[in-house]
Amino acid sequence: MSLTSAATLATLDRTGPRRITDLAAVEGVTQPAMTALVRVMEESGLVERRGDPSDKRVTLVCLTEAGASYVRTRRQAGVHAFERLIGELTGDEVEALVAALPALKHLAELESQGREGPKQ
Repeated sequence: MSLTSAATLATLDRTGPRRITDLAAVEGVTQPAMTALVRVMEESGLVERRGDPSDKRVTLVCLTEAGASYVRTRRQAGVHAFERLIGELTGDEVEALVAALPALKHLAELESQGREGPKQ
């Protein structure tokens, strides 16, 4: 799976159903590229298209249960990889990581705001 596909699934998991044009903007690709990507993920059973209840002209891309499961599995694999790697660090290195956690959390918040707009 491409990084854009994985990122798109993660965005849908984090933010809920989105328009293709919104997904394209968030992921930094063109609308035709996102349309093609959504079609492939739809054929794979990871996403589905549904009508927007608030505007019948709009189609939203939604995660399926298989798509949500894929996102959870990838996240868990990442957690296990970090656990294994952190287990190989020295005590001083682990302390340095713990001391850096507030700054890393702030970076994640800034990145999230940049992709989705400021948090209200």
